[in-house]
Amino acid sequence: MRHYLAGALGAFISVALSSTVLAETLTIATVNNGDMIRMQKLTDDFKAKNPGIDLEWVTLEENVLRQKVTTDIATKGGQYDVLTIGTYEVPIWAKQGWLLPLDNLGANYDVDDLLPAIRSGLTVDGKLYAAPFYGESSMVMYRKDLFDAAGLKMPDAPTWDFVADAARKITNKDKEIYGICLRGKAGWGENMAFLTAMSNSFGARWFDEKWKPQFDQPEWKDTLDFYVKLMKDAGPPGASSNGFNENLALFQTGKCGMWIDATVAASFVADPKQSQVADKVGFALAPDKGLGKRGNWLWAWSLAIPAGTQKAEAAEKFVAWATSKEYSNLVAEKEGWLNAPPGTRKSLYANADYQKAASFAKMTLDSIESADPTKPTVKPVPYVGVQFVAIPEFQGIGTAIGQQFSAALAGQLSVDQALQSAQQLATREMTKAGYIK
Repeated sequence: MRHYLAGALGAFISVALSSTVLAETLTIATVNNGDMIRMQKLTDDFKAKNPGIDLEWVTLEENVLRQKVTTDIATKGGQYDVLTIGTYEVPIWAKQGWLLPLDNLGANYDVDDLLPAIRSGLTVDGKLYAAPFYGESSMVMYRKDLFDAAGLKMPDAPTWDFVADAARKITNKDKEIYGICLRGKAGWGENMAFLTAMSNSFGARWFDEKWKPQFDQPEWKDTLDFYVKLMKDAGPPGASSNGFNENLALFQTGKCGMWIDATVAASFVADPKQSQVADKVGFALAPDKGLGKRGNWLWAWSLAIPAGTQKAEAAEKFVAWATSKEYSNLVAEKEGWLNAPPGTRKSLYANADYQKAASFAKMTLDSIESADPTKPTVKPVPYVGVQFVAIPEFQGIGTAIGQQFSAALAGQLSVDQALQSAQQLATREMTKAGYIK
């Protein structure tokens, strides 16, 4: 009897130990926005299909996420097994050897279904280094009721002059209705994403062909003057603190007549469960100045696996699940087609149910396909990237200049002072990095 109990106990301990060894916990760093929060709520589906894998989430505000993830991967800290990163980081980090290629996403994944504009930004030397969770450009979201009341009609392809005129006409500060909400919060991926895309349409560029900064040129002066004056006349108070999430909240509660921002916001502002103005929203392409470029960007929040992880196989299973066609179907089943992650797959835009649910589908796709990262500006440039410059130094330079422009919006600096500081900052950093000889 004693031998039997000892044997049974040994077997139990062996099973317990093996199950402990088998259960892997993936630590996933992600951004604090609606689509990512929704994904966290749906992960029971992943766990049911992968019982040996547990998930731990680190959910951070956009600027903080970028800082922490960049520090961790650059120092090979190994804190995270899956990273949420953007189109800016993927090619730079892949070339540094910081990311693992996604070679085993599974037979049913269908990489060729990914939209070419989105996929190309995540591919280096023919290998995919991140899988897009959602893709986006930017566009105008506007209140049709306010336009009707003012006798205005939004064109599908508006100019900046029309947008500014309309914003001033529909502003009613006594009723806390502001004609336009635009990003003002400092950060290379916050206010500078918006302002860089906007400046492209004004004919501006970050650098000339010899990498000389261009903030002392009239095109940047025109861009920043136009933005600051428009926000002073028709923007909400405290705009220099507003990023994507703050403007989303303002729009959903009826405080904005227009909002020019990420196409991914369309499903939130058009969802009656989340938005007080859902039945009053229209969509248009980002504005232009008649120079051949619209003020829209190109971006994907994507899932990538850092080279330092010890759990690459489990991490790739998670990435494949979260960015698959099946995940879109799961969202549609639980929360309706309106909320399917946009901007990544051709099949979604060929889906009649999605087209019917999402009035913004065509405008989103047109915006994504019209952005060209290889020719982002009116004049020639030595860089790629629409709302960013795809060099490692841009993250630091972009955030520092974003602080100057946010201060100009807040009235702490003049436009001229902000541009002068931007020119000096960029020149110093680009000289130090060896771009300027």
